[in-house]
Amino acid sequence: MRKRRKPCSKKPSLAGQRVINRNPVVWSALDPQNRKTGMTNDYNANETALPADGLPTDGLRARIEASLARQGMMLRLGVELVRVAPGVCELTLPFADAVTQQQGSFHGGAMGALADIAGGYAALTVAPLESEVTTVEYKINFLSARTGGALFATGQVVKAGRRLIITTAEVHHVGDDGERTLCALMQQTIAPVPKTY
Repeated sequence: MRKRRKPCSKKPSLAGQRVINRNPVVWSALDPQNRKTGMTNDYNANETALPADGLPTDGLRARIEASLARQGMMLRLGVELVRVAPGVCELTLPFADAVTQQQGSFHGGAMGALADIAGGYAALTVAPLESEVTTVEYKINFLSARTGGALFATGQVVKAGRRLIITTAEVHHVGDDGERTLCALMQQTIAPVPKTY
């Protein structure tokens, strides 16, 4: 008769395993004032801080502008860069016939593309200088359909690791009368990739 093995009561040791991210930079996308949230290594936008590669904010803007200028689809749609800071990127898309769906409001694909790019460029602000970023996946919730005015998407880094960067983005519609409405929420996973240009 075979003897039964006793269940192991020891927890597996992590000794000798590779630590992927010793000092992550974490942003709280759910806290627009960037107050400390209790998570370790929180980023506070009010403090003077540089991303991992040490670029000052004007260097970040130039980096994002150079990458955006290579995005044929974004140029065709009329996307413009509004704001860049470490872990944050805001873009705008004006209303035009080219970005509408059959009922005349902004197309969900245009909202999704704008959110994707805003989150991606927020990630690029914390990625190493010799890299670009690519989207691994995203999930978006559409909350409101709007016409006229413009869309503003703000991407924020939630957690930056060596292999993956997690971001969120909010897409707001600003009407011709100045009224601001939340239209979409996105969560995204980004991977840094070698820069090929």
